[in-house]
Amino acid sequence: MPRTLTGILLTLLSLLPLSWRVSPQIASFHQSVAQAQTQEPVVHAVLFWIKGCPNCAEVLDNTLPSVQSQYGSRLDVRLVEVVTAEDVDRLYQIGSAYGLSKKEIGVPLLLLGKDVLVGSDEIPADFASLVEQYLAAGGASSPDLDQLASPLAASISAEGQQFSGMSLAWIIMVGMLVALVYTGWQVARSFQGKPFPPAPKWFNLAIPILSLVGLGVALYLTLIESTSIPAVCGPIGDCNTVQQSSYARLFGVIPVGLLGAAGYLAILAAWAWQKARKDGLAGYVPLAVFGMSLFGTLFSVYLTYLELFVIRAVCIWCLSSAVIITLLMLVSLPAASLWLAASEEEDQ
Repeated sequence: MPRTLTGILLTLLSLLPLSWRVSPQIASFHQSVAQAQTQEPVVHAVLFWIKGCPNCAEVLDNTLPSVQSQYGSRLDVRLVEVVTAEDVDRLYQIGSAYGLSKKEIGVPLLLLGKDVLVGSDEIPADFASLVEQYLAAGGASSPDLDQLASPLAASISAEGQQFSGMSLAWIIMVGMLVALVYTGWQVARSFQGKPFPPAPKWFNLAIPILSLVGLGVALYLTLIESTSIPAVCGPIGDCNTVQQSSYARLFGVIPVGLLGAAGYLAILAAWAWQKARKDGLAGYVPLAVFGMSLFGTLFSVYLTYLELFVIRAVCIWCLSSAVIITLLMLVSLPAASLWLAASEEEDQ
């Protein structure tokens, strides 16, 4: 018995150095486990936005601070500003990776785990509840944007190249410039007493028809620019990129579509005044209609330039309005030319 006890004691003494070396590792392991058990889950999200986008401002100024204050350090939101055409392409690729079609992709766009929310309606409605679900499930890692954008979404890219509308925008741009040069030449002739020949009667009737069509287009653009409703672009162009850019609002406040609607309404009102009244003011209507349509054409040239060289995306509704206002300038030119020639004769 004494020998057995002595053997046990010697064995324990020989294991003591080994236990001394292992114990710090065991302590470190237990400490890591304890930290993992006490650490709160975190939800990581990514929010894409564009400067000047009213829907983005709504989410950034109201929704995001509210949800962030509710969850504190348990919510981490990375903000990604969409600036260049390459950023837009990348956004489309990422949206495609989440199963969205091109028409469904827009800003603000929020990536949260396996979910994606788009617009100032979806994000405020579902953001907090999704955060709650992911926290209950142990959190959500930050989306790998490079990996999501690596498959270049060939179908979307091919569609963008085939139906981008850039060629059409160039044709319309050149057409507007030619119309402006012709108009300037004709106005110069009017001041020399050589007015435009009397135009057919349907020229005068075309003014209210074109104005009504243009008003409808402008009101639709105003709706798109003022709400989170995605535009119906059809197979040509990328209306949503144009309408979500900072150039869709004048001075960052007034929707460009609203300016167009006001212009078309003013032309309609002037035309109706001339038909209803025969006073001295009605005599100035041809010049007023021509002046407003001329200004609208010049402004449309500027907007088309932005689409081609700055935004690098085309809105078919904007191009339609550009064509309409240019036609209004041309059909109002004969009456304005006669007015200018008569005024020149009276001055002499």
